[in-house]
Amino acid sequence: MPERPQALFAMTAENVPLVFPPQVLARLRESVDIDPGLVAEDLTDPALADVLARTEILVTGWGCPRLDAAVLDAAPALRAVLHSAGSVKGFATPEIWRRGIAVSSAAEANALPVAEYTLAAILLAGKDVFVRRERLRAERVSPGWGVVRGIGNHGRRVGVIGASRIGRKVIELLRPFDLAVSLSDPYVDEAGAAKLGAPLLGLDELLRTSQIVTVHAPETPETRHLIGRRELALMPDGGVLINTARGSLVDTDALVDELRTGRLSAVLDVTDPEPLPADSPLHDLPGAFVTPHLAGSQGNELARLGLAVAEEAERVVSGAGLACPVHYAELERTA
Repeated sequence: MPERPQALFAMTAENVPLVFPPQVLARLRESVDIDPGLVAEDLTDPALADVLARTEILVTGWGCPRLDAAVLDAAPALRAVLHSAGSVKGFATPEIWRRGIAVSSAAEANALPVAEYTLAAILLAGKDVFVRRERLRAERVSPGWGVVRGIGNHGRRVGVIGASRIGRKVIELLRPFDLAVSLSDPYVDEAGAAKLGAPLLGLDELLRTSQIVTVHAPETPETRHLIGRRELALMPDGGVLINTARGSLVDTDALVDELRTGRLSAVLDVTDPEPLPADSPLHDLPGAFVTPHLAGSQGNELARLGLAVAEEAERVVSGAGLACPVHYAELERTA
């Protein structure tokens, strides 16, 4: 059996057994020499100098320390950084790509549970489940059986903002349902949107014509308050806004004002600020269904992230190209 390359975990130690449970860790260790008991939370720790100098593959995750020039100088053999979470922006520096080190992310694996959460939210919102559940809790009187006008998912118009990994996955998951899905993304042309199976609309038109709007754009300076007071006013009466991206993409004050009128409702897995202050009106408004950032990988879904890294490690060792590479040129406009 050929000698396995040295690898090192660089993340918060408590996350290692969650992301790499026994069978996933076993698969990773088939291709690399990595010690789950040796986790680098501080890559400048002198006690790690010897192993870092021999490390060829760095397995990163939440809590990974910044990989700057000094750290990379201490890891001359490093040839790949495999991230067991989504964005690498919190720790990656341009120096990594400048040195020709390959970078991979498990963002694709993390996109699936977010898209699944969004799918569920869309279907439930189409039946007005969230608002009517709150009404039932408050009034404690069932309206009884009868036709409820204005609800249902037959032909309901759904607008997807952002053809990100998650946005694309949402469009894919919506295909079996009888919904009219459209897309808005300044980086996608009509041919690209057609390939995804959703007509391309400008943001304003999408907001005006969609009964449910779901946000999947990245957090950048340009997308801060992408959905503000003017944009919310474009949404039709009874519209639903779903945000599983980042809280800063929506102007919270403007959204609260709309929710107070009862004209719109919202499903929010992310907020601005986050965590949501205890005195936020979003906790009590009947049109706001708020969850504490649960859409991304949680519980047993974390193993999917570790598996994505194990598969990438196999590709690195075999000389194959990465399945989910992170390119520096695309970093600015991705999550």
